Formats: sequence, structure tokens, C-alpha cells
Amino acid sequence: MRRLAAILAFFFTLVGAGSAYPLSIVDSKHNLSAAGPGTAKAESETQICIFCHAPHNVGQNRPLWNRSLSSGISYTTYSSTTAKATFGQPSGASKLCLSCHDGTIALGLVLTPGPITMAGDITTMPEGTAKLGIDLSDDHPISFAYDNTLFAAANGELEDPANLTGSVRLDSNGLLQCSSCHDAHDDQYGSFLRVDNVASALCRTCHVKSYWQNSSHRSSTKGWNDQGTNPWPHTNYTTVADNACENCHRPHSAGGIHRLLNYPIEENNCYPCHNGNVAAKNIESEFDKSYVHPVASTTGVHDAAEDPGSSPRHVECQDCHNPHAANDSPASAPNASGRQAGVGGINLAGAPVKPINYLYELCFRCHGDSNSGAPLINRHFDQTNTRLEFNTSNASYHPVAGAGKNPNVPSLLPPYTTSSVIYCTDCHNNNQGPGAGGSGPNGPHGSIYRPILERRLDLTTGWRSRESAEIYALCYKCHDRDSILSNDSFKRHDRHIDRENIPCTACHDPHGVTTQNHLINFDTSVASPNSKGEFRFEDRGTFAGACYLRCHYRDHDPSDGTGEYD
Repeated sequence: MRRLAAILAFFFTLVGAGSAYPLSIVDSKHNLSAAGPGTAKAESETQICIFCHAPHNVGQNRPLWNRSLSSGISYTTYSSTTAKATFGQPSGASKLCLSCHDGTIALGLVLTPGPITMAGDITTMPEGTAKLGIDLSDDHPISFAYDNTLFAAANGELEDPANLTGSVRLDSNGLLQCSSCHDAHDDQYGSFLRVDNVASALCRTCHVKSYWQNSSHRSSTKGWNDQGTNPWPHTNYTTVADNACENCHRPHSAGGIHRLLNYPIEENNCYPCHNGNVAAKNIESEFDKSYVHPVASTTGVHDAAEDPGSSPRHVECQDCHNPHAANDSPASAPNASGRQAGVGGINLAGAPVKPINYLYELCFRCHGDSNSGAPLINRHFDQTNTRLEFNTSNASYHPVAGAGKNPNVPSLLPPYTTSSVIYCTDCHNNNQGPGAGGSGPNGPHGSIYRPILERRLDLTTGWRSRESAEIYALCYKCHDRDSILSNDSFKRHDRHIDRENIPCTACHDPHGVTTQNHLINFDTSVASPNSKGEFRFEDRGTFAGACYLRCHYRDHDPSDGTGEYD
């Protein structure tokens, strides 16, 4: 028996078992003897090593392998548009592991001394995460070359194979195998892992994700409040930082097989923490509001490898937030904050950029050249491409991509000046968020006001809405109501807004207008050509202008003494 133990110890070393086993196979589920601690055990066999190894009369597989290998099986292997490696069928040490873990061969079917009877009704690997089956598409890939070619293709997001010389290592052929991450003889870290995976130390041995060092998912000490569903059902870790990669990913039996996500529906990988039970704010509930970014409308369309300039139009959490990069770093307009770190977008010139520099570049990804939907308001100068609306060469625009062109805006409330630059999210945001004086989460996830407006802005036409601070709250966030109604910049503001009950949006297009000053772009359900066929606004200098059109049932024609002009 001493000689047998010495022989087996020598061959265990050949597969990287090491020389010390703090929690040895004897105390683990790999002890399939009658005295084993797991549910799968022999009826009477007392030997432990015999289920995998034997000193004599065994097959040709090292190390003295005592089991037949699954044959005639074509495994479904992992695939992903972001994978740089080429994946073939399992080989080497992985085939040895699969002789039990694919569930096709009886646990007691050893070569020497012959079949061993298992206790109870158990024959093959019991159902559970350890039973991988022959569909390995939801498991971390194995048996692929982790070499310099792969390292170069990964663009810095994989560790140099030359550095994999510690507990986690490649096989003698330079392939990553099951044995690279798992040590079948040592269960001190659980799941037979070669290193403790707290803070995803095992994952990060090979994966070097861009931006990860500054990510909140790496550093947050938030824990679960024990309300609702456990966000980390497949780990024993209790904080975001300790779960790290496993906040979203699962190396075996993953729900979302591409990139091994916990769940196949994209947003369901975010909600378990961002529902107020881990993160402080409940983002999930924002998508129950009347007007939302429609993350639930598509599934499986978003692709981490997609071109932000040509992908099918959709929105998922990952389109606006890179989970490997997002953090709490603040910023001032127009710069992107840490919450949008590492995401792609479209710049003001229409070219794809990644990462974005300015928040509006993220918005232009969907609301720019790809926006072919119907306009919210039909206007004299129809434009649904928001990128073009905010072009700084336009005659007028709200100052999102640059400071505005009008040097005289007496209605601006402090701290705004004519040199100020604002975010898209100064207008499009949560109606219960901090910008609206509430305590809800920041960002344009959802609002009760169309189209995801932070405050109320009635778009009603036909002169049915009486002017008030409430119905034009969004405009009055930056523009002083008293100044507007006192006609400081236009002597008929009061008449139009208050007495005629015409909404701000009947005359002003809040994004921008290519050829017209002062954001003048008439709502065609309110205004139309006059009896002479004229339909235009004429700028006549500071605080002076004239309208040639038909509105509130009469012509405006300053050339013959009728209509509005200064």
C-alpha cells in the first residue's frame, strides 16, 4: 500500500496536483468511496483513488487513468463574437474530467478491478452544476491554445501566457484545460479551485479587463439587504467587490451563454443588485414608468462587439453603462462621467468613438443618424436626427455640444449664463431624481413625462393649457418665469403664453434649428402659411423679429401692418 501511495502521488504531480492538500480528496466530493462525504458514493468500495487511478492494467491515458473516456460524442463548445480563441473538441486533462462530468459514463465504471456498485439509485453524475452534459456552450471554454497569438489578439485584456506559472497554469501543450482552474485533489477553496476566487482572483489571473481597476463593481463594499432575491445564489461571497466578475458572470451552467452571463435577458443581470437591495437606488422600478428607455423591448440584439455606428437600433443597460468600467467619478458638461466610462457612441461629426468623451456622443448613438422614427412634434423644418439638431454650425441650438450663439438671454437663471453648456440629461431625466428635487436615481431610465423629461412640459396644442409654473416646469428650470411673462426678450411672450395659451413648443424647437435663430421652428399643427403663402420668422436684431404665417385663426403679415413684430 505504501508503494501504491507513492506511485499515485508521483502521477498526481504530473497533472499539477501539487504536494500539499489542505482539504484533501478524502474530505471532498471526489471521494466516491463508501465513506465519502457526498451524495454520490460507492455501496461498499473503500478505496478512494481507484475511481480515477490504478497502478496496473489501465488504459493508455496518463496518469494511470482508470476510466474509459467518453467516445463518439461531439460536444457543443462555447462561442462568442468577442472571443479571440479558436475552440475545438475537449482534449487532454479536460477529457479525463468529462469522463465523469459529462454524465455519459457511470461513476463506478472503472477499468480495474471492474465496475463498482454505487449506493442508492445514483449511476452517473447527479444533476446539478457539476454535471456539464455534452453541451458546453454555457461553460468556460477549454482545450484551446492560450499562446502569444491569442495574447496579441486580446488587445491587452488577457494575461501574457508566459506569466501563467503559478497555481493557475496551462498544460504542457500550452492549452487551457479544466485543470488550469481546478485541482481535483484539493478542495480548500471550494469547487476544487486552484486559488481563492474572492474578488475574482482566479478570473483575473487570465482576464485583464480594461477600466476594471476604477470600476465600482471592483471596489464597492455594498452587501445584500436580505430583501427579494439573492443576487449571488452561486457564490458564498457577500459584497459586490468580493463577487466581482461573478456579480454578472457564471463560469459553468451560465444562463446567458454568450459571455457566460448569469441570465439570458440582458437587464436581468443588472436588476438583482440595482433594485435597491444592494445598490442604494432602485433602477429596476424606473422602467415601470410611462416613458422609458425600452430595455425590455429587445433581447439578444445587443452585442458587446457591435459597431455603435451600424448596429440594429436597440437599447440595453450595457449600451449606456460598461459594467467593467462604470464608477462614481463626477464630471461637468459636456464631459462624460464615470457612469458612462468605457462605452461607445457617435461624435458630432457622425463618426463612431469608443470610449466617448462627451455624454451627448452616447445619446447620438441612437438619437442621431439611426433615428428614423416619427417626430414628436411636426415642425416647419422637420429634423429627427438629434446630432444634426445640436450641430454647432446651426443658427441656433440649446448649448449641449457647445455654448449657444445668442449673447442676449435675459431670462437665464443663475448659475446659467450664455457661456454655459448643459447635458441632454438636464432635460431628459428621472422626474423623481435629484435634478427634479427628488431622491430617486439620476439618469434617463424613466419618467412620467414624455419623452422621459425631468419635469413637466405640456406639448398640448389648440390653446387648451393655461400657462402656469407647473405645466412649463422644464422650461422654467433654466428660464425665469417672471422674465418671460414680463416680455424682457419678446414683447408678446405674455400674450402668446398666458392669454392665448400657446405652449412654448409651438414656436421653439428645444434641440436646435439649422437656419433659424432663437430656436424658432413652428409646430405645424398650430402655425401654417398665411394667405400669401408665407411661412417664416424674420430676425430684426436684438429682441426684435416678425412672423409671416397664419396662427390662432388669423394672418401674420407685418408687411401690411398685421401680425406680430417689434
